[in-house]
Amino acid sequence: MACSADEPQESAAGAPGSETPASGNFQERIYERHFVFTTLTGDSAFIVPWLITARTSPEGVDRTARAWLARGEDWEGFYDQSWHTPPTRVPGRLLPNGSFRLLVGPEDAVVSLLYQEDPRELELSLAGVLMEWVDQRGESYRLMDASVYLADQQVDGLALDMARVRDSDEAPGGDWVFLVSGDSLQMVLESPTRAEPGEEGAYRGWARLDFRDLRFPSVTVDWGEVRAFQPARQDVPVAWTVTSTEGDMEGVLEVRTAQIQAGEGEGPLLPVDALFAVTGTLSIEGGDYPVRGLLRHTRD
Repeated sequence: MACSADEPQESAAGAPGSETPASGNFQERIYERHFVFTTLTGDSAFIVPWLITARTSPEGVDRTARAWLARGEDWEGFYDQSWHTPPTRVPGRLLPNGSFRLLVGPEDAVVSLLYQEDPRELELSLAGVLMEWVDQRGESYRLMDASVYLADQQVDGLALDMARVRDSDEAPGGDWVFLVSGDSLQMVLESPTRAEPGEEGAYRGWARLDFRDLRFPSVTVDWGEVRAFQPARQDVPVAWTVTSTEGDMEGVLEVRTAQIQAGEGEGPLLPVDALFAVTGTLSIEGGDYPVRGLLRHTRD
Protein backbone atom coordinates (compact mmCIF):
# COMPACT_ATOMS: atom_id res chain seq x y z
CA MET A 1 0.00 0.00 0.00
CA ALA A 2 1.24 3.47 -0.85
CA CYS A 3 0.24 4.74 2.58
CA SER A 4 3.08 2.79 4.15
CA ALA A 5 5.77 4.92 2.53
CA ASP A 6 5.26 8.66 2.44
CA GLU A 7 3.59 11.22 4.64
CA PRO A 8 0.48 12.49 2.82
CA GLN A 9 0.63 16.07 1.57
CA GLU A 10 -2.13 18.37 0.37
CA SER A 11 -2.95 18.18 -3.32
CA ALA A 12 -3.94 20.68 -5.96
CA ALA A 13 -7.31 19.86 -7.49
CA GLY A 14 -7.87 19.87 -11.22
CA ALA A 15 -10.78 22.30 -11.01
CA PRO A 16 -10.15 25.38 -13.17
CA GLY A 17 -9.89 28.91 -11.92
CA SER A 18 -8.59 30.77 -8.91
CA GLU A 19 -9.84 33.63 -6.81
CA THR A 20 -8.46 36.64 -5.02
CA PRO A 21 -9.97 36.48 -1.54
CA ALA A 22 -11.91 39.35 -0.01
CA SER A 23 -11.70 41.57 -3.10
CA GLY A 24 -14.31 44.03 -4.25
CA ASN A 25 -15.21 41.90 -7.28
CA PHE A 26 -15.25 38.61 -5.40
CA GLN A 27 -17.41 35.92 -7.00
CA GLU A 28 -18.51 32.97 -4.90
CA ARG A 29 -17.84 29.66 -6.62
CA ILE A 30 -18.47 25.98 -6.03
CA TYR A 31 -15.71 23.52 -6.91
CA GLU A 32 -16.50 19.83 -7.32
CA ARG A 33 -13.83 17.14 -7.37
CA HIS A 34 -15.15 13.59 -7.46
CA PHE A 35 -13.34 10.26 -7.67
CA VAL A 36 -15.22 7.05 -8.50
CA PHE A 37 -13.61 3.62 -8.49
CA THR A 38 -15.25 0.54 -9.97
CA THR A 39 -14.09 -2.93 -10.90
CA LEU A 40 -14.12 -4.23 -14.46
CA THR A 41 -15.22 -7.79 -13.69
CA GLY A 42 -17.44 -9.61 -11.21
CA ASP A 43 -21.16 -10.06 -10.81
CA SER A 44 -21.65 -7.82 -7.77
CA ALA A 45 -20.95 -4.14 -7.34
CA PHE A 46 -17.67 -2.92 -5.85
CA ILE A 47 -17.67 0.87 -6.03
CA VAL A 48 -15.80 3.50 -4.00
CA PRO A 49 -16.97 7.09 -4.60
CA TRP A 50 -15.26 10.11 -2.99
CA LEU A 51 -17.36 13.30 -3.43
CA ILE A 52 -15.50 16.49 -2.51
CA THR A 53 -16.74 20.09 -2.78
CA ALA A 54 -15.43 23.52 -1.85
CA ARG A 55 -17.61 26.65 -1.70
CA THR A 56 -15.91 30.01 -1.52
CA SER A 57 -16.99 33.18 0.28
CA PRO A 58 -15.16 36.36 1.34
CA GLU A 59 -14.70 34.71 4.75
CA GLY A 60 -13.00 31.60 3.43
CA VAL A 61 -13.81 28.18 1.95
CA ASP A 62 -16.46 25.77 3.22
CA ARG A 63 -15.40 22.22 2.40
CA THR A 64 -17.14 18.87 2.46
CA ALA A 65 -15.89 15.37 1.71
CA ARG A 66 -17.92 12.17 1.72
CA ALA A 67 -17.00 8.61 0.80
CA TRP A 68 -18.75 5.25 0.57
CA LEU A 69 -17.89 1.64 -0.08
CA ALA A 70 -20.54 -0.25 -2.05
CA ARG A 71 -20.20 -4.03 -2.05
CA GLY A 72 -23.00 -6.14 -3.42
CA GLU A 73 -26.23 -4.78 -1.96
CA ASP A 74 -24.58 -2.94 0.93
CA TRP A 75 -23.46 0.69 1.14
CA GLU A 76 -21.11 1.78 3.91
CA GLY A 77 -20.54 5.49 4.39
CA PHE A 78 -17.13 5.66 6.02
CA TYR A 79 -16.34 9.40 5.81
CA ASP A 80 -18.60 12.47 6.00
CA GLN A 81 -17.07 15.72 7.20
CA SER A 82 -17.46 19.46 6.69
CA TRP A 83 -14.87 22.05 7.68
CA HIS A 84 -13.83 25.65 7.02
CA THR A 85 -10.48 26.98 5.80
CA PRO A 86 -9.22 30.58 5.38
CA PRO A 87 -9.44 32.49 2.09
CA THR A 88 -7.02 31.26 -0.56
CA ARG A 89 -6.11 31.93 -4.19
CA VAL A 90 -6.52 28.20 -4.96
CA PRO A 91 -9.84 27.21 -3.36
CA GLY A 92 -10.13 24.14 -5.59
CA ARG A 93 -7.05 22.64 -3.98
CA LEU A 94 -7.75 19.36 -2.19
CA LEU A 95 -6.87 19.44 1.48
CA PRO A 96 -6.59 16.55 3.96
CA ASN A 97 -8.77 16.59 7.05
CA GLY A 98 -8.63 14.24 10.03
CA SER A 99 -8.83 10.64 8.88
CA PHE A 100 -8.98 11.78 5.24
CA ARG A 101 -5.40 11.88 3.90
CA LEU A 102 -3.78 12.46 0.53
CA LEU A 103 -0.67 11.36 -1.31
CA VAL A 104 0.52 13.47 -4.24
CA GLY A 105 3.07 13.13 -6.98
CA PRO A 106 4.78 15.52 -9.40
CA GLU A 107 2.84 18.70 -10.25
CA ASP A 108 0.46 18.01 -7.35
CA ALA A 109 -1.15 15.07 -9.14
CA VAL A 110 -3.29 13.02 -6.78
CA VAL A 111 -1.73 9.59 -6.26
CA SER A 112 -3.91 8.22 -3.45
CA LEU A 113 -6.89 9.11 -1.30
CA LEU A 114 -6.69 7.42 2.09
CA TYR A 115 -8.98 6.86 4.99
CA GLN A 116 -7.22 5.84 8.19
CA GLU A 117 -9.12 5.39 11.42
CA ASP A 118 -8.69 2.22 13.46
CA PRO A 119 -9.70 -0.42 12.71
CA ARG A 120 -10.56 0.66 9.13
CA GLU A 121 -7.98 1.58 6.50
CA LEU A 122 -8.96 2.14 2.89
CA GLU A 123 -6.84 3.53 0.07
CA LEU A 124 -7.87 4.50 -3.45
CA SER A 125 -4.64 4.44 -5.47
CA LEU A 126 -4.60 6.14 -8.88
CA ALA A 127 -2.17 5.13 -11.63
CA GLY A 128 -1.75 6.30 -15.22
CA VAL A 129 -4.28 8.40 -17.13
CA LEU A 130 -5.87 6.35 -19.90
CA MET A 131 -7.86 9.21 -21.42
CA GLU A 132 -8.77 12.77 -20.52
CA TRP A 133 -11.65 14.92 -21.70
CA VAL A 134 -11.63 18.68 -21.11
CA ASP A 135 -14.53 20.98 -21.99
CA GLN A 136 -14.45 24.63 -23.06
CA ARG A 137 -14.59 25.83 -19.44
CA GLY A 138 -11.56 23.74 -18.51
CA GLU A 139 -13.57 21.18 -16.54
CA SER A 140 -11.94 17.79 -16.79
CA TYR A 141 -12.83 14.10 -16.73
CA ARG A 142 -9.91 11.69 -16.42
CA LEU A 143 -10.14 7.94 -16.85
CA MET A 144 -7.41 6.20 -14.87
CA ASP A 145 -6.12 2.79 -13.91
CA ALA A 146 -6.74 2.38 -10.19
CA SER A 147 -6.76 -0.01 -7.25
CA VAL A 148 -8.45 -0.09 -3.87
CA TYR A 149 -6.60 -1.48 -0.85
CA LEU A 150 -8.87 -2.64 1.93
CA ALA A 151 -7.19 -4.43 4.85
CA ASP A 152 -5.15 -7.16 3.12
CA GLN A 153 -7.26 -7.07 -0.04
CA GLN A 154 -6.27 -5.42 -3.34
CA VAL A 155 -9.04 -4.80 -5.87
CA ASP A 156 -8.04 -3.56 -9.33
CA GLY A 157 -10.19 -1.55 -11.68
CA LEU A 158 -10.69 1.91 -13.15
CA ALA A 159 -11.39 5.32 -11.64
CA LEU A 160 -12.99 8.51 -12.90
CA ASP A 161 -11.43 11.76 -11.65
CA MET A 162 -13.83 14.58 -12.48
CA ALA A 163 -13.45 18.29 -11.71
CA ARG A 164 -16.00 20.98 -12.47
CA VAL A 165 -16.69 24.49 -11.19
CA ARG A 166 -19.47 27.06 -11.38
CA ASP A 167 -20.38 30.43 -9.95
CA SER A 168 -22.72 30.05 -6.98
CA ASP A 169 -25.45 32.07 -8.73
CA GLU A 170 -25.44 29.73 -11.72
CA ALA A 171 -27.81 26.79 -12.04
CA PRO A 172 -26.66 23.81 -9.94
CA GLY A 173 -24.58 21.14 -11.62
CA GLY A 174 -26.58 18.28 -13.07
CA ASP A 175 -26.52 14.51 -12.83
CA TRP A 176 -23.67 12.37 -14.13
CA VAL A 177 -22.90 8.70 -14.65
CA PHE A 178 -19.70 6.66 -15.01
CA LEU A 179 -20.13 3.36 -16.86
CA VAL A 180 -17.78 0.51 -17.78
CA SER A 181 -18.08 -2.61 -19.88
CA GLY A 182 -14.93 -4.51 -19.00
CA ASP A 183 -11.91 -3.14 -20.81
CA SER A 184 -13.93 -2.63 -24.01
CA LEU A 185 -16.01 0.46 -23.16
CA GLN A 186 -15.85 3.20 -20.57
CA MET A 187 -18.24 6.16 -20.70
CA VAL A 188 -19.06 9.38 -18.87
CA LEU A 189 -22.41 11.13 -19.30
CA GLU A 190 -22.88 14.52 -17.67
CA SER A 191 -25.40 17.34 -17.62
CA PRO A 192 -23.79 20.77 -17.03
CA THR A 193 -26.94 21.94 -15.20
CA ARG A 194 -29.86 20.10 -13.68
CA ALA A 195 -32.07 18.91 -16.51
CA GLU A 196 -35.69 17.85 -16.71
CA PRO A 197 -36.25 14.16 -17.55
CA GLY A 198 -36.11 13.71 -21.30
CA GLU A 199 -34.85 17.23 -21.98
CA GLU A 200 -33.42 16.92 -25.46
CA GLY A 201 -29.66 17.23 -25.68
CA ALA A 202 -29.26 18.20 -22.04
CA TYR A 203 -26.40 15.75 -21.50
CA ARG A 204 -23.08 15.23 -23.20
CA GLY A 205 -20.92 12.14 -23.28
CA TRP A 206 -17.37 10.92 -23.70
CA ALA A 207 -16.34 7.32 -24.27
CA ARG A 208 -13.27 5.15 -24.67
CA LEU A 209 -14.30 2.32 -26.99
CA ASP A 210 -11.63 -0.26 -27.79
CA PHE A 211 -9.00 2.40 -26.94
CA ARG A 212 -10.62 4.98 -29.26
CA ASP A 213 -11.90 8.40 -28.17
CA LEU A 214 -15.59 9.01 -28.93
CA ARG A 215 -17.60 12.18 -28.25
CA PHE A 216 -21.38 12.55 -27.90
CA PRO A 217 -22.07 16.30 -27.70
CA SER A 218 -25.86 15.99 -27.39
CA VAL A 219 -27.53 13.21 -25.39
CA THR A 220 -31.05 12.85 -24.01
CA VAL A 221 -31.56 10.94 -20.76
CA ASP A 222 -35.16 10.12 -19.86
CA TRP A 223 -36.58 8.52 -16.74
CA GLY A 224 -37.99 5.13 -17.64
CA GLU A 225 -39.40 4.39 -14.18
CA VAL A 226 -39.70 6.21 -10.86
CA ARG A 227 -40.42 5.24 -7.28
CA ALA A 228 -41.50 7.29 -4.30
CA PHE A 229 -38.82 8.33 -1.83
CA GLN A 230 -40.92 9.21 1.18
CA PRO A 231 -38.24 10.91 3.36
CA ALA A 232 -38.04 13.69 0.74
CA ARG A 233 -41.66 13.32 -0.46
CA GLN A 234 -40.37 13.11 -4.03
CA ASP A 235 -40.14 10.52 -6.75
CA VAL A 236 -36.69 9.32 -7.75
CA PRO A 237 -35.72 7.58 -10.99
CA VAL A 238 -34.88 3.88 -10.95
CA ALA A 239 -34.53 3.35 -14.71
CA TRP A 240 -33.36 5.49 -17.62
CA THR A 241 -33.25 5.50 -21.41
CA VAL A 242 -30.24 7.10 -23.09
CA THR A 243 -30.23 8.38 -26.69
CA SER A 244 -27.75 10.53 -28.57
CA THR A 245 -29.24 13.21 -30.80
CA GLU A 246 -27.15 11.96 -33.74
CA GLY A 247 -28.55 8.45 -33.27
CA ASP A 248 -25.15 6.80 -32.90
CA MET A 249 -25.68 5.69 -29.30
CA GLU A 250 -28.62 4.42 -27.26
CA GLY A 251 -29.19 2.35 -24.17
CA VAL A 252 -31.07 1.56 -21.00
CA LEU A 253 -29.98 1.64 -17.35
CA GLU A 254 -31.62 0.46 -14.15
CA VAL A 255 -30.82 0.68 -10.45
CA ARG A 256 -29.20 -2.29 -8.79
CA THR A 257 -28.54 -0.75 -5.36
CA ALA A 258 -28.93 2.77 -4.02
CA GLN A 259 -27.78 5.18 -1.32
CA ILE A 260 -30.32 8.03 -1.06
CA GLN A 261 -30.42 10.91 1.39
CA ALA A 262 -33.06 13.57 1.98
CA GLY A 263 -31.79 17.08 2.62
CA GLU A 264 -33.19 19.87 4.74
CA GLY A 265 -35.64 22.50 3.59
CA GLU A 266 -38.70 24.53 4.44
CA GLY A 267 -40.99 23.38 1.65
CA PRO A 268 -43.08 20.23 1.37
CA LEU A 269 -40.53 18.72 -1.03
CA LEU A 270 -37.05 18.15 0.36
CA PRO A 271 -33.79 17.93 -1.62
CA VAL A 272 -32.59 14.51 -2.78
CA ASP A 273 -28.97 13.37 -3.05
CA ALA A 274 -28.66 9.87 -4.48
CA LEU A 275 -25.96 7.45 -5.57
CA PHE A 276 -27.18 4.59 -7.73
CA ALA A 277 -25.20 1.49 -8.65
CA VAL A 278 -26.62 0.84 -12.12
CA THR A 279 -26.51 -1.86 -14.77
CA GLY A 280 -27.74 -1.87 -18.34
CA THR A 281 -26.84 -2.06 -22.02
CA LEU A 282 -25.44 0.52 -24.42
CA SER A 283 -25.53 0.14 -28.19
CA ILE A 284 -22.73 1.95 -30.05
CA GLU A 285 -21.60 1.50 -33.66
CA GLY A 286 -23.71 -1.63 -34.06
CA GLY A 287 -22.34 -3.34 -30.95
CA ASP A 288 -24.13 -4.03 -27.68
CA TYR A 289 -22.18 -3.57 -24.45
CA PRO A 290 -23.39 -4.68 -21.00
CA VAL A 291 -22.43 -1.84 -18.63
CA ARG A 292 -22.42 -1.12 -14.94
CA GLY A 293 -21.28 1.80 -12.85
CA LEU A 294 -22.38 4.73 -10.71
CA LEU A 295 -25.01 7.40 -11.35
CA ARG A 296 -25.17 10.57 -9.21
CA HIS A 297 -28.63 12.17 -9.00
CA THR A 298 -29.57 15.36 -7.16
CA ARG A 299 -32.81 17.33 -6.95
CA ASP A 300 -33.92 20.41 -5.02
